[in-house]
Amino acid sequence: MLSLVQMKFRALLVLLSKVWTCICFMFNRQVRAFVQYQPVKYELFPLSPVSRHRLSIVHRKTLVLDLDETLIHSHHNAMPRNTVKPGTPHDFTVKVTIDRHPVRFFVHKRPHVDFFLDVVSQWYDLVVFTASMEIYGAAVADKLDNGRNILRRRFYRQHCTPDYGSYTKDLTAICNDLNRIFIIDNSPAAYRCFPHNAIPIKSWFSDPTDVALLSLLPMLDALRFTNDVRSVLSRNLHLHGLW
Repeated sequence: MLSLVQMKFRALLVLLSKVWTCICFMFNRQVRAFVQYQPVKYELFPLSPVSRHRLSIVHRKTLVLDLDETLIHSHHNAMPRNTVKPGTPHDFTVKVTIDRHPVRFFVHKRPHVDFFLDVVSQWYDLVVFTASMEIYGAAVADKLDNGRNILRRRFYRQHCTPDYGSYTKDLTAICNDLNRIFIIDNSPAAYRCFPHNAIPIKSWFSDPTDVALLSLLPMLDALRFTNDVRSVLSRNLHLHGLW
């Protein structure tokens, strides 16, 4: 049996561990907030008359956005957290009921996602297309939209096609004119049938210094002026890992 001194010592260790975890959590939250709100390196300038004319003679295009590991990363209590360091603060929680069981998801937003959505919603009609269940995907999309009404159109797992253990996304279900629709997704399998209409992005889990969304803005800014997005995106097939 443990002596009284040993029991008190163990209780002290547990208390110190909790205090240290709390300190790490607060420190990481402050560091993340500092990185997240650093001045953005992409400036928006008014269009020239030539650019305004060019934009007026092409169709407004549709940008399809994946959720998990593209715009956000999430985990729940019953799922291992190997991809997220202990103490990493989440941005919001989503509570859903799956198979009559309440599940709480802890959601981490990719750095600069709010700024990214604000900007690209001015250039494109946005559509969320996730292979996740609707009850979860809709709740996450609501949080990302945050009342801005820019993520109105949404497609979920039931709109995907099962394919070799993964899900593919049919872009023609959203827009039958492939000249003016494209997708940003971290999974090449998702756009297997539409490689000429896709922009790959690396999977994101919890890196607070990630700037992948910001890096896409110059291309997205220019792409809206094209007649056919495939004339540009088909040149990047080597980036998809499909071949």
